[in-house]
Amino acid sequence: MTVRLTLVSPAMTAALREARFDDGGPVEAVAAGPLTLPAGVRVVGSPSGRCLATARALGLDPASVRAEPALAGCAMGRWRGRQLDELTAAEPESVAAWLADPAAAPHGGESLRELRARVAGWLDALEPGPVHAFAEPDVIRAAVTHALGAPDSAFWRLDVRPLHAVELSGRAGRWNVRLGAGVG
Repeated sequence: MTVRLTLVSPAMTAALREARFDDGGPVEAVAAGPLTLPAGVRVVGSPSGRCLATARALGLDPASVRAEPALAGCAMGRWRGRQLDELTAAEPESVAAWLADPAAAPHGGESLRELRARVAGWLDALEPGPVHAFAEPDVIRAAVTHALGAPDSAFWRLDVRPLHAVELSGRAGRWNVRLGAGVG
């Protein structure tokens, strides 16, 4: 049996607009219409406020969205809420290591390799059927990288825009990716 997973990125936030690591700030107004999901779709989401606020902005009852810890964004440690440009000026070696080495976590949080392993474990354990997930952009990049069997370096080549969806179908070991699905 097949898993049909739709991964939806959160609405725009000030942190995204300012190239800052997420700081839990509110989402901006959503222009998309209400989201209508067919009966039987499991709805899960990152425990982050912006993913739950995005579900609410799209007309879903937040109580119907089961928080899934595996969909939490990469733990950025002491870099949380800081701008990448600021960090590059203050800690050029640390930022360079983080961008070049997927096992590096100079910020004291989670490495990108750890993020990918966490997301891959969740993805490969999904029960068959339709799933709608509100997930952080880095989680979506990790899921697509895993689904394609791409190298870790592909993570940086994927752009996930606010309020856009990526669809994965298949099961552990065999995934198909559909890009550019509409939301709402």
